[in-house]
Amino acid sequence: MNEKARTQVGGPDDPREGLEAVVALRRMLEALEAAQVENAIVAGWSWAQVAEVLGVSKQAVHKKHAGRIRDKYPGEQPGRKNRGV
Repeated sequence: MNEKARTQVGGPDDPREGLEAVVALRRMLEALEAAQVENAIVAGWSWAQVAEVLGVSKQAVHKKHAGRIRDKYPGEQPGRKNRGV
């Protein structure tokens, strides 16, 4: 990142603005990841496939997202019926 781009958001006189932007981006990124992981699982992807694309372990992505997806789809396993499992 060049000096001009770095100082456009929360320069050295007001780092709060830059830090608040970081927080907002993290929240947006988390929401985007959650939605896309859910889309993939509903579409029949395995946790291993999701993990590979995200560059994390299957266990990590499952731990982070499985409970939320399970709560949203109680009594069913989204995507499983489409895979013949």
